[in-house]
Amino acid sequence: MIKISVLYPHQDGSRFDMDYYCNRHIPMVIQKLGAACKGVSVQQGLSGMMPGSPAPFAVSADLLFESVEAFQSAFAPHAADIMDDIPRYTSIQPIIQIGEVKM
Repeated sequence: MIKISVLYPHQDGSRFDMDYYCNRHIPMVIQKLGAACKGVSVQQGLSGMMPGSPAPFAVSADLLFESVEAFQSAFAPHAADIMDDIPRYTSIQPIIQIGEVKM
């Protein structure tokens, strides 16, 4: 199983519309990726490790796939539509990480 992590670093003065992200963007992504996407979670950062410190990431999302190839096959045909939607909900440039789930 692999996990695609989409990380939105905390940036002072940035904009992030969580309502749009959860109710429009993520459902659109799930619909486009279809059955290849095995699960999705969205997290809003609350704080860093130390009390009162800012969260390193304002928002993060994780998408699960059976393999990198399954992700690439599902994502490639819809990449432009998915990426073009980003300015509608945030001014933050996301960081993407592909990881292998070990536990």
